[in-house]
Amino acid sequence: MDEEIKWIRQIQHKSDKKAANALVDRYYREIYGFVRKQTSNPELALDLTQEVFISALQSLRGFDGSRASFRTWLYRIASNRIVDHYRSAHYRYAGQSPPIAEDWSDGIDFTLEVERRDEAQQVLDAAQRLEPTAQLIFRLKFFADCTFSEIAGLLKLSESTVKSKYYALIRKIQHELGGDRS
Repeated sequence: MDEEIKWIRQIQHKSDKKAANALVDRYYREIYGFVRKQTSNPELALDLTQEVFISALQSLRGFDGSRASFRTWLYRIASNRIVDHYRSAHYRYAGQSPPIAEDWSDGIDFTLEVERRDEAQQVLDAAQRLEPTAQLIFRLKFFADCTFSEIAGLLKLSESTVKSKYYALIRKIQHELGGDRS
């Protein structure tokens, strides 16, 4: 972490390219994986991940480490970028659901895979209508595979608050999709 703070200061004060590269290298795979899980499209995930880091580096002068960790800040930028993509006119016009992979493993039923992707898209659409903190909790738990403890630390909330918000939003999504089981 101390090294990360040093890099951030070097970027903020000197626009240090080596520090910027080091900071990007530290988080690139993690953020790409987070974005990739939500898009199901490797090329789109690469583009959005690049946009996340460009945005982060451009606005790094305004980063305040006392309000959130750099990692949390980066996840927020990534979440917002993904939301912006799905709200964009291009996405709505194309009416895209995530593309279906051309290389099917043996034994995978095409129809079941299409249904699974359609259901996943419905969940994503429902999640996008949640308030921002709930969306971030959902994305961190569902796509980044963070534990409740990690999410609580990232968002500076108690673990019980994160759990209650998570389970409330899961019930809300289930209800919205017609699968209310309570």
